[in-house]
Amino acid sequence: MAGKRTADGDASDPAPKKALTTSSTLASASSVPNNKTMPTNYSFIEKAPSGCCKIVTFNVNSLAASCKKGFKEYVVAEDPDILCLQETKANQPMAFLLSKTQYPHQTWHCSRAKKGYSGTAVFSKIKPLRVTTGFGAEPIDDEGRLITLEFDTFHLVACYVPNAGDKLVRLDRRMVWDDAMRTHLAALEQTKPVIYTGDLNVAHNEIDLARPDTNHRSPGFTDEERTSFSDTLRGATYPRVDVFRHLHPDTRAAAYTYFGYRANCREKTLGWRLDYFVVSEPLLARVAGVVTRNQCYGASDHVPLLLYLRNVEANDDSKCSVETSGTKTESDETKDEPLEAKDELDETKDEPLEAKDKSTDENVAKSE
Repeated sequence: MAGKRTADGDASDPAPKKALTTSSTLASASSVPNNKTMPTNYSFIEKAPSGCCKIVTFNVNSLAASCKKGFKEYVVAEDPDILCLQETKANQPMAFLLSKTQYPHQTWHCSRAKKGYSGTAVFSKIKPLRVTTGFGAEPIDDEGRLITLEFDTFHLVACYVPNAGDKLVRLDRRMVWDDAMRTHLAALEQTKPVIYTGDLNVAHNEIDLARPDTNHRSPGFTDEERTSFSDTLRGATYPRVDVFRHLHPDTRAAAYTYFGYRANCREKTLGWRLDYFVVSEPLLARVAGVVTRNQCYGASDHVPLLLYLRNVEANDDSKCSVETSGTKTESDETKDEPLEAKDELDETKDEPLEAKDKSTDENVAKSE
C-alpha cells in the first residue's frame, strides 16, 4: 500500500450532492438522542419512499444479548427488505430468530476461529440469485465476516471488517483483508454494480468521530486504515461512493453509529461513524436516501443504518453489460457447518481480540 498519509479531504472522493428524496432530519450534537435503551414507541420510523427497497445494516454486538434488549421489536417496526447483521457472536445459525415466512432467504457466516466471536448474517425477503460466504481463502475466512449476495441488478457485500486491535496488533491482518476486499469488489463489478455495507471499522475523516485529535493511533482511525478506505472508494472499474457522506458532507454527531459502553460515551455523544453503505457509482442515481437510526441505541453499542434503493427492472442501465462471474454459487438453504454448541456468550464478556470498550473519556476508541 501507499505510504502513510491522512485521508482528510481525499481528492478522489466524489463531490457531495443533495439527498435525492427522503432522509431523517440530521440534527446538531446538542439534539442528537442519547438514550441508553431501545425505544418503546417506533412511530418515528417513516414509511419507505414509494418503489424503494429498504436495506438495513446493524452491528448487534452479540445477537443473543441484543435479543434481550429489544432487537426483535426493532426489526418488526423497521420491517426492512434486507437485514445485514454483524458481530452476531453466534456459534451456529439461530434457526428461530426471524420467521422464514417473513424472511425466507437467510444466510449465516459463523466464526470457526473461536466460539462467541465475530459472525455475520443476512435476512432477505428478496430471493438472491446466488450467495457466497467468505473470500474462498483461509485463514482470512475463518472469522465469519463476509456474505455476498447477487440480486438482479446489483451485488450486496455484507461484512464485518476486522479491526486493527488493541495496540494495533492486527493492523497487518486488517491490511490483508482490505486488499482482498478490493479484489473481491472489482471482480463483482465486472458483472453488476455493488453495494458494500456493514461495520467497516473505520472513521474515514476527522468529521467521522468526536475526538480525532487523541485517536490518530487508535484502531479504526490510523492513517493506514483511512488511506486504505480511500483506496477502496477510488475503485477499479469506476469510483465507489460513501453514500452517507456524499449526501450529508457536513453532518457530525448525528452521523455517529457507534458509542462505547464505557466512559458515558452515549450520554456525552462521544461517537464514531463506523457503519457504511458504499455503492458503485452507477448505483448512486438509484439511492433515495440514507438514514442513521440515532434513536435506536441500547440493543447494541451501534445504531442501525439504512439505505433506500429505488427498484428497477433487471434490464435497467445500472446493470453492467459484461456476462458471467467467477463467484462460486451456493444455494440459499446452504448453511455453515454447525459448530459445537448454542451461543452461550455472557453479554458482558470481553473477548481477547474483541475488547469493545478500552476507551476512556479522553481517548474514545473502539477496539474490536
